[in-house]
Amino acid sequence: MSEGRKLRAGLIGLGAMGRNHARVLSNLDGVELVGVVDPAGDVTGTLRAPVVPEVSDLIALGVDYAVVACPTALHEKVGLELAANGVCALIEKPLAQSVEAATKLVEAFETAGLVAGVGHIERYNPALQSLRTRLEAGELGEVFQVVTRRQGPFPHRIADVGVVMDLATHDIDLTAWVTGREYTSVSAHTVSRSGRLHEDMVAVVGQLSDGTMVNHLVNWLSPLKERSTVVTGDKGCFVADTLTADLTFYANAAIDTEWEALRAFRGVAEGDMVRFAIPKREPLLVEHERFRDAVEGKDSDIVTLRQGLRTVDVAGAVLRSATERATVAIPPAARS
Repeated sequence: MSEGRKLRAGLIGLGAMGRNHARVLSNLDGVELVGVVDPAGDVTGTLRAPVVPEVSDLIALGVDYAVVACPTALHEKVGLELAANGVCALIEKPLAQSVEAATKLVEAFETAGLVAGVGHIERYNPALQSLRTRLEAGELGEVFQVVTRRQGPFPHRIADVGVVMDLATHDIDLTAWVTGREYTSVSAHTVSRSGRLHEDMVAVVGQLSDGTMVNHLVNWLSPLKERSTVVTGDKGCFVADTLTADLTFYANAAIDTEWEALRAFRGVAEGDMVRFAIPKREPLLVEHERFRDAVEGKDSDIVTLRQGLRTVDVAGAVLRSATERATVAIPPAARS
């Protein structure tokens, strides 16, 4: 890209998430939003960029990259069309609705030598970024368990996938990312209480490659909105609230006791609590900045399509486990 020229970006999908992408892209340094694809047109009347009905119309406008925020079931078709036309892509999570579709996308973009990423936005949450840095630095010692809770009211925008592919993929990706470990097995139960085609509640017990135990509770049936990640280890536990981007550390106390009965009980005691002051930039903006930099050829930390494929693979194992009522082993990810 010539120095001084703005990257030409397109957006596909103007749903709730698509409108957030449009807002960020419209004000992103070094980027010009040149077109948006949505069959319904500009329903808000607020966009400065033209809205066209087909992906081919967007490609004809000449774009360096596109953000794919249409329904998950369309990711494969749209992504393959972009790859075939030499357009880089940031694809909303999950990468696709099946391992087969996700694999096709990985192969298409890798073969074309194009920059492509997945919008796993929790990786850009300040609380989780701080948590990952602290785990890498060994502040928790050995990690024993990761527990996530993600619940809230039903998002009416979702019709093509259930709670596992839509919401649990957040927790699967962030858990593997903050710990730097892969899933090796999952055991899950799902229920459908709302009369929809797909599951709306899931409980998962899993294991990571180093033996860390994982629990995910996810539903979209609760009026209480909760986004919690708790990591427990040798030295205490971290609690990350990704709604408020707060990170709190609860330390194990070192208390000497002369009472033999207590000394023999090698448990933990409540120690100091620390809430960390973290600069709180909007995760979606950070995600876009990182992807822009990657398209420009700079070193940038984006979620690769292979990482996105791995998350879809684990989510597929969760659904399989629930159907088969059995623990499902997950083989190591294939390396490119």
